[in-house]
Amino acid sequence: MNREALGTLLAIAGAFLYGLEPVVIKANPSNPLSFAAFSALFASLILWILLIVSFRWVEIRENPSPLKKAFLMGFFGTALAYISYSYGARLSTAINASLITRSEVLFSFLLSWVFLREKITKKLISYAIIILLGLVLVITQGRAIEPHLGDLLLLLVPLFWQSGHVIAKRLPYSPYTIATLRNTFGFLILLPFVLLTGMEFSRLALAEGIIIALGQVIWYKSIKLINLSKATAIITPAPAVAIALGIVLGESFTVYHATGFILITLGTLGAAGIKSENNAKT
Repeated sequence: MNREALGTLLAIAGAFLYGLEPVVIKANPSNPLSFAAFSALFASLILWILLIVSFRWVEIRENPSPLKKAFLMGFFGTALAYISYSYGARLSTAINASLITRSEVLFSFLLSWVFLREKITKKLISYAIIILLGLVLVITQGRAIEPHLGDLLLLLVPLFWQSGHVIAKRLPYSPYTIATLRNTFGFLILLPFVLLTGMEFSRLALAEGIIIALGQVIWYKSIKLINLSKATAIITPAPAVAIALGIVLGESFTVYHATGFILITLGTLGAAGIKSENNAKT
């Protein structure tokens, strides 16, 4: 299997895996920041075990200079993203939160083009718009969206995620090491905030930690093989997976669900078929 096909397959697998996250997070009864910190802690512990057993930790010892960039990855991709999401969701609505955070694909195009010199084709933009339109139909069910004060914080979430991804794309470490460092630094940064707001433990944090650990390894392996912008377009339908699980569990299936899933599927398949290219040869 070539790099393009493997990277695309991993991104699709990541979309399904990340689609499970909203189900776990929604069921969390504890302090959101505490839940985020414990999730990052469990994820980092799982990844450190894999890193030590596979001897991949040696690459950190042999090349410690990128650790500063890895810290920034944890700062943006985990700590700031979790803080913005936790408080933004409280000030806004679930519908707005789902839609606004899915604007990640648009931030990906901008940051990938500016910092990674990735080529953003008209076709990829078109497929991304189709995906986003499908998500709008699935999540809103045709209802109007009312703006809330927390929307600005929610808009920062995908920006922080993609900022972390841009940094990760340039790190010389393996996907296992990148995911480990992101969660380790993310936990250490979140810990003081948790101590200030109240530490609460939930067993669901362990489930979330497993999803994070596996999901991030798959994700970072994917963006090592294909363009960040393309990988982000492929995982954009992830929230729809959670909605699909709800339908299987007995929730109503409407014409908006049907139309939305068709658009999401078409957009994802289209984006998956585009070859990754750079604006400048390296």
